[in-house]
Amino acid sequence: MRNLIFLLITLQILLSSCQTVKQNTIAFNKENVNQFLDSWHKAASEANYNNYFDAMDKVSVFVGTDAGEVWSKKQFQDFSKPFFDKGKAWSFKKIERNIYTEKGTNFIWFDEILDTWMGVCRGSGVLKQIGNKFVIKHYVLSITIPNEIVNDVIPLKKDKEAKYLDK
Repeated sequence: MRNLIFLLITLQILLSSCQTVKQNTIAFNKENVNQFLDSWHKAASEANYNNYFDAMDKVSVFVGTDAGEVWSKKQFQDFSKPFFDKGKAWSFKKIERNIYTEKGTNFIWFDEILDTWMGVCRGSGVLKQIGNKFVIKHYVLSITIPNEIVNDVIPLKKDKEAKYLDK
């Protein structure tokens, strides 16, 4: 009898702890992901340094438009801080976004078309859902080049890229 009572108490504890974990996990849906990413871009446009970088995981990577811009979170924070301190970071507005996930995982990946000060850009990245929040693990920003003018752009970047390739 004592073993049965012990077993029932243990089972009840296990079930209630599983319920708690489930309650602390937000449900994945595209609306939640869109809100998270829109808030991240908004934080930059408002020069809100803390909100912007709190959205990035401590081991995240930001890949910028220049071939040499592959930054850890800390490196990207150091680069960005002067812009945020001046009250003017950058403003990226979503035009469209695609969101992908694999059932049973806590990873989400996405691509987005953005209206920026550089014209139309593409962002893509990987998010991880940790409990009741998302964090950015990897983000890539690219300047888009319409196919019709690629041959015009190639000579403009050739000298700069040659210096990078010589490294």
